[in-house]
Amino acid sequence: MESDQNKWLEIGTIVAPRGLGGELKVLSSTDFPERFKIPGKRWLQSPQNDSPQPIELISGKPVAGKNIYVVRLQGIENRNQAENLRGYKLLVIDETTPKLDEEEYHVSQLIDLDVYDQKTGKIIGNVVDIFTAGHDLLEIKLIPDTETEVKQKKEKKVFIPFVYEIVPVVDLKHKRIEINPPKGLLDLAH
Repeated sequence: MESDQNKWLEIGTIVAPRGLGGELKVLSSTDFPERFKIPGKRWLQSPQNDSPQPIELISGKPVAGKNIYVVRLQGIENRNQAENLRGYKLLVIDETTPKLDEEEYHVSQLIDLDVYDQKTGKIIGNVVDIFTAGHDLLEIKLIPDTETEVKQKKEKKVFIPFVYEIVPVVDLKHKRIEINPPKGLLDLAH
């Protein structure tokens, strides 16, 4: 049961110890700050992807202006213990996912969705990552559309603002997103 990957939802990655008392800096990958602030059971997963181990979150607070939280975990009481957790992922079980409104999505639900041009119906790529910078940006890996691009094996990626005007359709059931890119946006691929 513990190995079922869909059950786990990553909420952040431990990036560094903070101070000498065992506090940890966690880079957040969740839109729900309460996951770092409300004490309770979380899980740690090593960079080797071993099965997640339960751990108690004692407390957490945001670092102003950054996507980082400082957390305290039960049993981590000094800098050495904290240092050993660098690179570990912090997880929750999917049932603890806060209820979303109809127009809200978890970051993890959007990764790997195919992206279609709403006007032409043509597939143009798929979502490989999401960045939060004021508002969310979808990183889309474009499908090569010319023989030359296929031969060069050049991966082109583009960032698209995740706003309703540009991304009017998110269809999780059919694993697809439809976009209306403004003129020239896809030409910004790098």
